Amino acid sequence: MSHDATARPLAVSVVIPVYRGEDTLPALIAELAALQEPQVTKGGRAYAVTEAVLVWDRGPGRSHDVIRDLQAAYTWVRAIWLSRNFGQHAATLAGMTSSSGDWIVTMDEDGQQDPAFIADMIDRAYETESQLVYAQPSNPPPHSAMRNAGSRLAKAIFVRFLADQQFEEFNSYRLVLGDVGRSVAAYTGTGVYLDVALSWVVADVTTCPVTSRAEGRPAGNYNYGRLFSHFGRLVVSSGTKPLLFVSAIGIAFVVVGGLAALWVAYRAVFGAVPASGWASMFVALMVVGGAVMLSLGIIAQYIGAATNMSLGKPLYVVVRDPADTFRPPAAPDGSGRPDGPAAT
Repeated sequence: MSHDATARPLAVSVVIPVYRGEDTLPALIAELAALQEPQVTKGGRAYAVTEAVLVWDRGPGRSHDVIRDLQAAYTWVRAIWLSRNFGQHAATLAGMTSSSGDWIVTMDEDGQQDPAFIADMIDRAYETESQLVYAQPSNPPPHSAMRNAGSRLAKAIFVRFLADQQFEEFNSYRLVLGDVGRSVAAYTGTGVYLDVALSWVVADVTTCPVTSRAEGRPAGNYNYGRLFSHFGRLVVSSGTKPLLFVSAIGIAFVVVGGLAALWVAYRAVFGAVPASGWASMFVALMVVGGAVMLSLGIIAQYIGAATNMSLGKPLYVVVRDPADTFRPPAAPDGSGRPDGPAAT
């Protein structure tokens, strides 16, 4: 891939899922506004942010009001309204589907990810001819040591064992080729982790060094229960690879059980089988029972995901601005419907 700075600037769509962004969105959109005019990267490639797609995921607070204000203030800001809270990945996919740029950038709402690095990510994409570029923070996230360690472990498991591509890193700050991103967003099913879906189709993946900033609000949208659920969806949506782990457990216990049977038979032949043995039996039952329950849990997650898909559970549903539905403007003659759910 190559791009000449004298050609039409690359159009970049920025997709931002919004859950609790009333305090951080205005500053982030102001930074993106500075990239509305054509910019030139260090590598001599012209680009411009042509739209910011804000996807309201029905979070708490006043994010919806802030989105309306930003849409009124900037013609290039577009709002996508979801019918309920579907989660960050579903909201991101909804925004990607509605994007129109040559490249799509996905960002968080909290201001931790600096839009200034979009230029570096574009250069990295063209230098390596990659369809997908992940930001690779050079400094640790502003979370607790336990959460950062858990995040590193989850990413390591995904990178080494679950991804179809040789991912070095994955991050919510991404640059993806527009055609690829919109295609992935169109066919991805319910419960599928976005990065797993991208790993199915992209030919080349790379990373770009960035510096993370402090969040513009107290961190804590995700408790440990939600993070664990997030990891479970990552595992299940990666395909059938975790089922190989279940098979490996079964093979390992068959081998161990066979060796144990030979040992017991040998001891029985030579009359050396002790009468006692409840401790070893208890340990064996605990180990085997734990392995069986783990395997059944993994299989149950697959059955649940398949059931949701067979029932036609949507990944997300886009609706009109709730204000247009429940608080429509009055007609010119003053005959508009009164506000409020109790109106008749």
